[in-house]
Amino acid sequence: MTGKKILFIDSAHPILQAELERDGFQCDNFPGYSRAEYERIISAYIGVIIRSKIKLDRDFLSMARNLKFIARVGAGMENIDTDYAIKQGIACLNAPEGNRDAVGEQAVGMLLTLLNKLLLADREVRKGIWEREKNRGVELGGKTVGIIGYGNTGGAFARKLSGFDVQVLAYDKYKTDFSDAYVQQSTMEALYKRCDVVSLHVPLTEETHYLVDDAFIRRFQKPFYLINTSRGTVVHTTDLVANLKQGKVLGACLDVLEYEGLSFENLDSEHLPETFLELVNRQNVVLSPHIAGWTVESNYKLAMTIVKKIRALKI
Repeated sequence: MTGKKILFIDSAHPILQAELERDGFQCDNFPGYSRAEYERIISAYIGVIIRSKIKLDRDFLSMARNLKFIARVGAGMENIDTDYAIKQGIACLNAPEGNRDAVGEQAVGMLLTLLNKLLLADREVRKGIWEREKNRGVELGGKTVGIIGYGNTGGAFARKLSGFDVQVLAYDKYKTDFSDAYVQQSTMEALYKRCDVVSLHVPLTEETHYLVDDAFIRRFQKPFYLINTSRGTVVHTTDLVANLKQGKVLGACLDVLEYEGLSFENLDSEHLPETFLELVNRQNVVLSPHIAGWTVESNYKLAMTIVKKIRALKI
């Protein structure tokens, strides 16, 4: 007997479980379970709440005989076989609306940190070093910013830039007619020609895997700053480091790295290459541990977005 049972494979803001229980669902949590243990019980559930703990692939979903929905408390769906799920009548929900503002704010924050050499200056002042000329920054105003992928986070980033006196161009292969007060729809050719800053806001797919490689970088007519708050393997790190050394990329803001584990909760520390060591030792690189979108406010908003989408299913 499945009833209205939802399996929480990952943790989420407590409001998510509280609201679902108020709606009459039984919510079960087994945080120490392995994938095999989840497989043994999944047939008893009509819903799954997940972030990135395990892959919900065809093999797993074939055991989920009563599943009506998968809800990812986040944006990216690359760890879920959505094509197979939809064919099986399983609704696939995510919540990019919940953390888009947080991603947009962090992208701006990382960029300003990089342009103004704040990490270096902070470290020096803490050591009693007072170097002003060495830490002279570069203004964002007057620059052309290119956004690749104009969905929830790309749009939020554009809105956050609206007070910085920049021109914002955006390219999205799958969207048209989206120019507005914050952005000008553009072509990749225009981005290659005009951009001083390039920010990535694409999902991870076969098409975007290693999108940013040496050939991509060399198409840009001007040296540029790169921001990646999407997925680590959208950027070929070895090629990026080579172009940072050559000055083709002036600096990089990376919230995500291709060396992350499946769950995004840690680095794959046993397989970190020499390139990683070169990256982390560069002063023109700002790094964070996949926390763009990971704020106090977004934690709540992600949960409530999922609640609303589950309610809309009218189960």
